[in-house]
Amino acid sequence: MDALQLGLPALAFIIVVALAFDFINGLHDAANSIATVVSTRVLSPKLAVAWAAFFNFIAFLFFGLHVATTIGTGLVQPSVIDPAVILGALTGAIGWNVFTWWLGLPSSSSHALVGGLAGAGIAKAGTGAIVGSGFFKTAIAIVLSPTIGLVLALLMVLILSWALRKAPPFAVDRQFRHWQLVSAALYSLGHGGNDAQKTMGIIAVLLFSQGMLGETFYVPFWVILACQAAMGLGTLMGGWRIVRTMGSRITDLKPYQGFCAETAGAITLFGATWLGIPVSTTHTITGAIVGVGSARRTSAVRWGLAGRIVWAWVLTIPASGAVAYVAYLVAAAILLS
Repeated sequence: MDALQLGLPALAFIIVVALAFDFINGLHDAANSIATVVSTRVLSPKLAVAWAAFFNFIAFLFFGLHVATTIGTGLVQPSVIDPAVILGALTGAIGWNVFTWWLGLPSSSSHALVGGLAGAGIAKAGTGAIVGSGFFKTAIAIVLSPTIGLVLALLMVLILSWALRKAPPFAVDRQFRHWQLVSAALYSLGHGGNDAQKTMGIIAVLLFSQGMLGETFYVPFWVILACQAAMGLGTLMGGWRIVRTMGSRITDLKPYQGFCAETAGAITLFGATWLGIPVSTTHTITGAIVGVGSARRTSAVRWGLAGRIVWAWVLTIPASGAVAYVAYLVAAAILLS
């Protein structure tokens, strides 16, 4: 394999950068897991982040590592990946995440990483570095994941609204405050299962490029634990700018509506994770929240804000890819010097 060979300190540094991305991913995407449960006042913010962080961490017990394999070998040719490509990809993804966090926009950490990998891979080896089938599958998921989340949430809230039409509103709220704890836990499992695997794939392919995994790509157990812990810690740190956007500025939610949004999002994430597709948890939950709001009336959704979020999604892959392209050139120059 034609790859830069690093000493242990440099290799450890890149792994720390990857875990930093995972931590920022948890920080950035904490809102996805807790926004609805906070906005409906089922849990206080502190309890909500602890609840989400716990289920983020234990997600590896419930899912295989299909998404990690896709990130590690299914987007960019493994023969192209070396430490400079990894460092460039992480720089592009982290830069875009921090920028959108500062703006309070819930962009996709997943697609920032996908864009970063593509940009750094193209910088090294041209467009031939891209694995067309894997990239196409991910591109399709950009559209399908929020659409599926929206449709499922819309159907669920319509069915529940009809089934509970004769129940007193206060009784419905009280009942679904309990059920929303379950839906928030399920969504956090889906988030931890899909998102943490992306960093697992990055670290594993880095080790693979250095000949440390032998002839067959796999994800070491210590990498699994480290990535789940980094994401869980990031979630504990919150991300309150985006919580406000996701939880109340898109639409106002009641507990049963929050339950529908989280459950629809969880179903979508579970399916994508089992299929090995690195989808955006942000896209998914936003689509579900929009679906819940649309079930009341289209004016219940603040479409101007939703439009800004869509623009952030559209720009994520090219923007993070452009940053990663430049970052790769810098990293390669430093590592080869």
